[in-house]
Amino acid sequence: MTEAAARRTPGTPCWVSLIVHGLTTTQEFYGALFDWEFRPGPEQLGPYVRGLLHGKEVAGIGQLPPDRHLPIAWTTYLATDDADATAEAIRSCGGTVAVGPLDAGEAGRLAIASDPSGAVFGIWQGSEHIGTMTAGVPGTPVWNELVTRETSMVAKFYQTVFGYETEAVLSADFDYQTLHLDDVAVAALHGVGHALPRDRGPHWMTYFEVADTDRAAARVVELGGRVLQPPREGSSGRLATVADPEGAVFTLIRSAGSGSTDSTDSP
Repeated sequence: MTEAAARRTPGTPCWVSLIVHGLTTTQEFYGALFDWEFRPGPEQLGPYVRGLLHGKEVAGIGQLPPDRHLPIAWTTYLATDDADATAEAIRSCGGTVAVGPLDAGEAGRLAIASDPSGAVFGIWQGSEHIGTMTAGVPGTPVWNELVTRETSMVAKFYQTVFGYETEAVLSADFDYQTLHLDDVAVAALHGVGHALPRDRGPHWMTYFEVADTDRAAARVVELGGRVLQPPREGSSGRLATVADPEGAVFTLIRSAGSGSTDSTDSP
């Protein structure tokens, strides 16, 4: 796949990464759960590895400095053609830029930001590294969703910064908006009201494809993680919400269909 063919439309989720205390033990967990192998780099990010599935990059894991105690969470990165301009747009629309923009060697340029509700996300201006290079098979991120209190105000932020078109679910008791780019659904906003976990606040959730949700959830427990919401049927497949041994929360999904997934579906 050439760089030109792989380049994501700005606003498209293009990468997920996790910064942890124990890099080696975290690699062992995700390697056993998703069959990832790991490759070091880029060095500019400190101790950092990329998880590979069948030789293709799918996610990144880095190590926190010993004196840093930040929430351990998967971070969704949204593609941009100009990280500096996007960072300025984030600030002008009420968001915060906490890190960067900064260069990650020859790989690209990044920033870590939060929306007006406090949900953290990244932006990625790809150079040599465009982002996740395979999707739809078990072990790959297939969907990203902002879990927040209510969607109307924060939707305006994402629309203005990234140019999304939104499509709301018309329901009195279900606050859900899908984010579209070029008529393709790429992510979603899910308002859960008082059901939002108090210890987490608004956050982006990463969904990983699995071959068998129940088996994968059981495997998480065997490997030292926890099941937060047991396997259940959703509109796009069978899903379970779990946490790794350091507490990073993510969702497992066996997408509806014949084992493959349409990443434009919303769970």
